Amino acid sequence: MLGEVADLLLPRYCAGCGEPAERWSVLCARCRRLLARPPQRVFPKVTVPAPVFALGPYGGAHRGVVLAMKERRNLAVRKHVGAVLDAALTFLEVRGEIHPDALLVPAPTRAASARERGGDPVSVICKRSGRKVVDVLELAESTTDQSELDAAHRRSNLAGAVRMRRGWEALHTGTGAGPVIVVDDVVTTGATLQTSVEVLLAHGFDVVSCVAVCAA
Repeated sequence: MLGEVADLLLPRYCAGCGEPAERWSVLCARCRRLLARPPQRVFPKVTVPAPVFALGPYGGAHRGVVLAMKERRNLAVRKHVGAVLDAALTFLEVRGEIHPDALLVPAPTRAASARERGGDPVSVICKRSGRKVVDVLELAESTTDQSELDAAHRRSNLAGAVRMRRGWEALHTGTGAGPVIVVDDVVTTGATLQTSVEVLLAHGFDVVSCVAVCAA
Protein backbone atom coordinates (compact mmCIF):
# COMPACT_ATOMS: atom_id res chain seq x y z
CA MET A 1 0.00 0.00 0.00
CA LEU A 2 2.79 2.41 0.93
CA GLY A 3 4.58 1.53 -2.31
CA GLU A 4 1.49 2.34 -4.38
CA VAL A 5 1.13 5.71 -2.65
CA ALA A 6 4.82 6.44 -3.24
CA ASP A 7 4.44 5.63 -6.96
CA LEU A 8 1.52 8.06 -7.21
CA LEU A 9 3.35 10.85 -5.40
CA LEU A 10 6.82 10.19 -6.83
CA PRO A 11 6.36 8.27 -10.09
CA ARG A 12 9.43 6.53 -11.49
CA TYR A 13 10.36 7.49 -15.03
CA CYS A 14 12.72 5.56 -17.27
CA ALA A 15 16.19 7.08 -17.54
CA GLY A 16 16.41 5.87 -21.12
CA CYS A 17 13.19 7.15 -22.71
CA GLY A 18 11.40 9.18 -20.05
CA GLU A 19 8.33 6.95 -20.06
CA PRO A 20 6.96 5.49 -16.82
CA ALA A 21 9.06 2.56 -15.61
CA GLU A 22 8.21 -0.40 -13.42
CA ARG A 23 8.11 0.15 -9.69
CA TRP A 24 11.58 0.49 -8.14
CA SER A 25 13.22 0.37 -11.59
CA VAL A 26 15.26 3.11 -13.24
CA LEU A 27 14.63 1.72 -16.74
CA CYS A 28 11.58 0.40 -18.56
CA ALA A 29 11.58 -3.13 -19.99
CA ARG A 30 12.08 -1.89 -23.56
CA CYS A 31 15.16 0.19 -22.70
CA ARG A 32 16.64 -2.68 -20.71
CA ARG A 33 16.31 -4.88 -23.82
CA LEU A 34 17.92 -2.23 -26.03
CA LEU A 35 20.85 -1.81 -23.64
CA ALA A 36 21.34 -5.58 -23.59
CA ARG A 37 22.12 -5.79 -27.32
CA PRO A 38 25.66 -6.97 -28.19
CA PRO A 39 28.35 -4.31 -28.64
CA GLN A 40 29.78 -3.65 -32.10
CA ARG A 41 33.12 -2.53 -33.53
CA VAL A 42 33.05 1.12 -34.63
CA PHE A 43 35.48 3.22 -36.64
CA PRO A 44 35.82 6.85 -35.44
CA LYS A 45 36.74 9.69 -37.79
CA VAL A 46 40.23 9.96 -36.33
CA THR A 47 42.62 7.04 -36.01
CA VAL A 48 42.59 5.50 -32.54
CA PRO A 49 45.60 3.23 -31.94
CA ALA A 50 43.37 0.44 -30.57
CA PRO A 51 40.12 -1.24 -31.66
CA VAL A 52 37.00 0.69 -30.57
CA PHE A 53 33.69 -0.92 -29.60
CA ALA A 54 30.36 0.70 -28.72
CA LEU A 55 27.43 -0.75 -26.82
CA GLY A 56 25.02 0.99 -29.20
CA PRO A 57 24.36 4.12 -31.29
CA TYR A 58 23.95 7.57 -29.79
CA GLY A 59 20.18 7.46 -29.77
CA GLY A 60 17.28 5.90 -27.94
CA ALA A 61 18.07 4.18 -24.66
CA HIS A 62 21.84 4.63 -24.97
CA ARG A 63 21.60 8.39 -25.46
CA GLY A 64 19.00 8.60 -22.72
CA VAL A 65 21.12 6.92 -20.06
CA VAL A 66 24.20 8.96 -20.96
CA LEU A 67 22.26 12.22 -20.62
CA ALA A 68 20.67 10.96 -17.41
CA MET A 69 24.09 10.15 -15.95
CA LYS A 70 25.75 13.38 -17.06
CA GLU A 71 23.18 16.14 -17.33
CA ARG A 72 20.44 15.03 -14.96
CA ARG A 73 22.63 13.65 -12.16
CA ASN A 74 20.73 10.38 -12.17
CA LEU A 75 22.99 8.43 -9.84
CA ALA A 76 20.79 5.33 -9.71
CA VAL A 77 21.13 4.52 -13.42
CA ARG A 78 24.93 4.39 -13.19
CA LYS A 79 24.76 1.09 -11.33
CA HIS A 80 22.69 -0.46 -14.14
CA VAL A 81 25.00 0.90 -16.86
CA GLY A 82 27.94 -0.56 -14.94
CA ALA A 83 26.29 -3.99 -15.14
CA VAL A 84 25.61 -3.46 -18.85
CA LEU A 85 29.27 -2.58 -19.37
CA ASP A 86 30.37 -5.75 -17.60
CA ALA A 87 28.05 -7.87 -19.74
CA ALA A 88 29.33 -6.21 -22.93
CA LEU A 89 32.94 -6.80 -21.95
CA THR A 90 32.18 -10.45 -21.17
CA PHE A 91 30.54 -10.83 -24.60
CA LEU A 92 33.59 -9.35 -26.35
CA GLU A 93 35.92 -11.55 -24.31
CA VAL A 94 34.00 -14.70 -25.25
CA ARG A 95 34.12 -13.63 -28.90
CA GLY A 96 37.88 -13.20 -28.59
CA GLU A 97 37.67 -9.53 -29.60
CA ILE A 98 39.16 -8.06 -26.43
CA HIS A 99 41.72 -9.26 -23.93
CA PRO A 100 40.14 -11.07 -20.95
CA ASP A 101 40.55 -9.57 -17.47
CA ALA A 102 41.99 -6.29 -18.73
CA LEU A 103 42.08 -3.30 -16.39
CA LEU A 104 39.63 -0.48 -17.12
CA VAL A 105 40.86 3.09 -17.53
CA PRO A 106 38.06 5.73 -17.52
CA ALA A 107 38.44 8.42 -20.17
CA PRO A 108 39.40 11.74 -18.55
CA THR A 109 37.05 14.53 -17.56
CA ARG A 110 37.49 17.92 -15.93
CA ALA A 111 37.34 17.86 -12.12
CA ALA A 112 34.78 20.69 -12.14
CA SER A 113 32.48 18.73 -14.45
CA ALA A 114 32.76 15.65 -12.23
CA ARG A 115 31.79 17.69 -9.17
CA GLU A 116 28.77 19.17 -10.95
CA ARG A 117 27.60 15.69 -11.94
CA GLY A 118 27.92 14.13 -8.50
CA GLY A 119 31.06 12.25 -9.52
CA ASP A 120 32.52 11.28 -12.87
CA PRO A 121 29.89 9.01 -14.53
CA VAL A 122 32.45 7.08 -16.59
CA SER A 123 34.61 6.35 -13.58
CA VAL A 124 31.53 5.26 -11.62
CA ILE A 125 30.24 2.85 -14.27
CA CYS A 126 33.71 1.32 -14.59
CA LYS A 127 33.77 0.66 -10.85
CA ARG A 128 30.15 -0.52 -10.88
CA SER A 129 31.11 -3.12 -13.49
CA GLY A 130 32.91 -4.99 -10.74
CA ARG A 131 36.15 -5.05 -12.70
CA LYS A 132 39.56 -3.68 -11.75
CA VAL A 133 39.89 0.03 -12.51
CA VAL A 134 42.96 2.26 -12.75
CA ASP A 135 41.73 5.86 -12.74
CA VAL A 136 44.96 7.42 -13.99
CA LEU A 137 43.86 10.01 -16.58
CA GLU A 138 42.71 13.58 -16.01
CA LEU A 139 41.69 16.52 -18.18
CA ALA A 140 43.05 20.03 -17.70
CA GLU A 141 40.50 22.54 -16.39
CA SER A 142 41.39 24.88 -19.27
CA THR A 143 39.89 22.43 -21.79
CA THR A 144 36.70 23.75 -23.40
CA ASP A 145 33.48 21.84 -23.99
CA GLN A 146 33.91 19.66 -27.09
CA SER A 147 30.27 19.12 -28.01
CA GLU A 148 30.29 21.73 -30.79
CA LEU A 149 33.80 21.07 -32.13
CA ASP A 150 34.74 19.13 -35.24
CA ALA A 151 37.47 16.48 -35.31
CA ALA A 152 40.34 18.89 -36.02
CA HIS A 153 39.32 21.34 -33.30
CA ARG A 154 38.72 18.55 -30.79
CA ARG A 155 42.22 17.28 -31.41
CA SER A 156 43.63 20.80 -30.99
CA ASN A 157 41.55 21.35 -27.85
CA LEU A 158 42.96 18.17 -26.29
CA ALA A 159 46.59 18.84 -27.19
CA GLY A 160 48.48 18.64 -23.92
CA ALA A 161 45.22 18.60 -21.94
CA VAL A 162 45.01 14.84 -21.27
CA ARG A 163 47.58 13.92 -18.67
CA MET A 164 48.39 11.35 -16.02
CA ARG A 165 47.06 11.96 -12.53
CA ARG A 166 49.54 12.74 -9.80
CA GLY A 167 50.61 9.47 -8.20
CA TRP A 168 49.59 7.36 -11.20
CA GLU A 169 52.64 5.14 -10.72
CA ALA A 170 51.31 3.93 -7.38
CA LEU A 171 47.86 3.27 -8.87
CA HIS A 172 49.41 1.26 -11.67
CA THR A 173 51.66 -0.71 -9.33
CA GLY A 174 48.82 -1.37 -6.90
CA THR A 175 46.63 -3.06 -9.51
CA GLY A 176 49.45 -4.93 -11.20
CA ALA A 177 50.78 -4.55 -14.72
CA GLY A 178 48.60 -5.82 -17.52
CA PRO A 179 46.53 -4.88 -20.58
CA VAL A 180 44.06 -2.02 -20.23
CA ILE A 181 40.82 -0.95 -21.92
CA VAL A 182 39.90 2.74 -22.14
CA VAL A 183 36.21 3.35 -21.39
CA ASP A 184 34.19 6.44 -22.40
CA ASP A 185 30.52 7.41 -22.48
CA VAL A 186 30.26 8.65 -26.08
CA VAL A 187 32.68 8.33 -28.98
CA THR A 188 32.03 11.10 -31.52
CA THR A 189 35.14 11.83 -33.57
CA GLY A 190 37.38 9.61 -31.47
CA ALA A 191 39.68 12.48 -30.48
CA THR A 192 39.40 11.85 -26.73
CA LEU A 193 40.09 8.14 -27.13
CA GLN A 194 42.94 8.82 -29.54
CA THR A 195 44.66 11.23 -27.15
CA SER A 196 43.99 9.07 -24.10
CA VAL A 197 45.46 5.98 -25.73
CA GLU A 198 48.52 7.91 -26.90
CA VAL A 199 49.18 9.26 -23.40
CA LEU A 200 48.79 5.81 -21.83
CA LEU A 201 51.07 4.19 -24.40
CA ALA A 202 53.68 6.89 -23.79
CA HIS A 203 53.66 5.97 -20.09
CA GLY A 204 54.10 2.26 -20.63
CA PHE A 205 50.51 1.02 -20.51
CA ASP A 206 49.47 -1.80 -22.82
CA VAL A 207 46.23 -0.45 -24.33
CA VAL A 208 44.44 -3.27 -26.13
CA SER A 209 41.04 -1.71 -26.91
CA CYS A 210 38.50 1.01 -26.17
CA VAL A 211 34.82 0.66 -25.25
CA ALA A 212 32.14 3.38 -25.25
CA VAL A 213 28.54 3.30 -24.07
CA CYS A 214 27.49 4.67 -27.45
CA ALA A 215 28.83 6.00 -30.74
CA ALA A 216 27.56 9.17 -32.44
